[in-house]
Amino acid sequence: MKPSSSFVCLLTHVRFEWAPLDADSPSPSLIAIDELSLAAGSSLFVGGASGSGKSTLLGLLSGVLQPRLGDVWVAGLNLAQASAAQRDRLRAEHLGVIFQQFNLLPYLSVIENVLLPTRFSSLRLAQSRDRFGGPRAQAEHLLRSLGLDASLWARMAHRLSLGQQQRVAACRALMGSPQLVIADEPTSALDEDNRQSFLELLLRAQREQGAALVLVSHDRRMASSFEQVLDLGKV
Repeated sequence: MKPSSSFVCLLTHVRFEWAPLDADSPSPSLIAIDELSLAAGSSLFVGGASGSGKSTLLGLLSGVLQPRLGDVWVAGLNLAQASAAQRDRLRAEHLGVIFQQFNLLPYLSVIENVLLPTRFSSLRLAQSRDRFGGPRAQAEHLLRSLGLDASLWARMAHRLSLGQQQRVAACRALMGSPQLVIADEPTSALDEDNRQSFLELLLRAQREQGAALVLVSHDRRMASSFEQVLDLGKV
């Protein structure tokens, strides 16, 4: 059954397990979630020990992985039944990703990196025009919101500090108003003060944009800032 349009994500009776090397050996479920829902503008912190399935859950939400059992709905599409082409389109149009290593293009400028999602998705380009008057205006708004001064916007990405690169990566993920933003250990390279500052800016920008946010981290000190918390070691 298709979920209500109020949900950006809905997982029901999801089980994911890696195939055993020996066909005669049982393989325990790596992910087992009976129900998980996330509305537009809401935030979810995902914690758990190494190997508990945090990155696997992000793979399921992005359609890179498909569950063995259950349904994974994202932006109205059931990823458990979708074709590879449908999942590719969902990632381009409805998903923003903040990678652990940021994955900026080093010899593009800050502004050029942020604009990339609207160059690859006509929907995100249209949404940027509708909400902000154009992608450049949205990019500048996001950069200001994440605390990046205009003096940095023309700088090549490889000349930025780690903290600056992280903020550019967050702006890029939010560009074109995707429905879901997922972040994989985005603060692991930062000290405590910079980590908290970035987190507050990210959550404020995410709510303003109306995107749902799923952030994965081993650092449970951040969990109190989120509306929902999922500990994969306890599901």
